[in-house]
Order: sequence, then C-alpha cells, then structure tokens
Amino acid sequence: MNKIRKGDQVVVLTGKDKDKRGMVLRVDGQKVVVEGVNVAKKHVKPNPTNGTQGGVVDKTMPIHISNIAMLDAKGKPSRIGIKQEEGKKVRFLKTTGAIVADV
Repeated sequence: MNKIRKGDQVVVLTGKDKDKRGMVLRVDGQKVVVEGVNVAKKHVKPNPTNGTQGGVVDKTMPIHISNIAMLDAKGKPSRIGIKQEEGKKVRFLKTTGAIVADV
C-alpha cells in the first residue's frame, strides 16, 4: 500500500519549489509528479506527420516522495502512516491521527 496516491493534495518540503502545493498526477515507485511543481523547459522538434509543432514546452518533472507531505483538513503538512483497522489497512495522518479517506 502506497502512502501517497494519485489525487492527493500535497506540499513540497524541500528544494527550489519549497512550500508549493499541488495535486499528485502520477506515482512511479519512489517518484511522484505533482501538478505545477518542478517544471522544466523541454525543446521539442516539429513532427509534421504527427501534427506537432516545434518549440519550447513546459514539462512537469518527477520529485522524490520523501520531499513531499500530504495536507490535512486545516492545510498543514503531515506525514502518512499505515495501520490496521477492522481487518483492513488504512492510511492516517501522523499529526492528527485522522483517517485519510481514499478516493
């Protein structure tokens, strides 16, 4: 069970995008792609067969999962834990102990 999942609201803890907030778009092992965070410029060649135009495009790059924390109901960052509850594994916020509603 992953602690961070697609659709979670997170905040960046370290790096050039510190304190930026966004939604998780994709999880790839220990890396996550967060909307509007760690954006890089990518130079794209034109490809007339596909109908793509050339130029400089903004691309969202992955960030390590240890550099983000989930937001609680009040908007504060919190780490995620996993515990057994009624025979099922559930995610909970370490700061408040509240159960995270899975989407």
